[in-house]
Amino acid sequence: MSNQVIISLAPVAADSTRVEPAEVAQDILSCVEYGASIVHLHVRDRQGKLTPDVRDFEATIAPVLAQTDLIIQASTGGISAMDIQQRCAPLHCRGIGMASLNVGSVNLGDHVYYNPTPDVEYCSRLIVEKNIIPEFEVFELGMINNILLLQEKINFKRPLLFNIVLGHRGSTPATVDALIAMRQFIPRDALWAITHFGRRDFSLIAAAVGMGACEVRIGFEDSRYINATDIVTSNAPLVKKLADIITGMDKTVATPQQARQLLNINEQ
Repeated sequence: MSNQVIISLAPVAADSTRVEPAEVAQDILSCVEYGASIVHLHVRDRQGKLTPDVRDFEATIAPVLAQTDLIIQASTGGISAMDIQQRCAPLHCRGIGMASLNVGSVNLGDHVYYNPTPDVEYCSRLIVEKNIIPEFEVFELGMINNILLLQEKINFKRPLLFNIVLGHRGSTPATVDALIAMRQFIPRDALWAITHFGRRDFSLIAAAVGMGACEVRIGFEDSRYINATDIVTSNAPLVKKLADIITGMDKTVATPQQARQLLNINEQ
């Protein structure tokens, strides 16, 4: 088990109604000094709606790629009416090192996050073709089994990375018991991460770090709360607090270069 922990920044909330590329890029850049190594982004228009039009997405990541060595992780998910080809549009953009990959359908609040097997396989094959590292988002225990079955068909690069996503209404609750149960089913030769949606404190994240998570996701996409009562107006304080927790547990925050080595990323 490595003592290095990767910080993945998901900077844009799903309910955002203003998503300006220059502002998002500046927010991302402000997090670099505190230890962010990955930035996870959906393709959104300037009103926050998911879209297959990647122009604003490319405008957001361009200054990040020019000024840092952050790993760009493109989301292929999100609840929308887009088909899988449209959802995979950012995989064709320059500079994409990772992609989120969802291998099953799940209830998220009042919505159904729809991921039928043909869509999953289409996205998986494109990820492999593009030499992109998948981050498997695991909302339910059965999704872990789906991934193990999928790798019999798809030659993903190793090690596999499972991101345990907890806290969505209608899905797995954000408890330590749920985290332990999910972790037990992840193969021992794989890497795993934690995402705590709706987070109001950092206790579950700290538990995951102590249990050996190699990556923690933080940012407005999951929660704006810095503590039980206060929200912040930029992502930097969240990243800083997470970095302080990691170092306070005698672990180190991975640099982007170290993250690439851990995840076996070799961008073209």
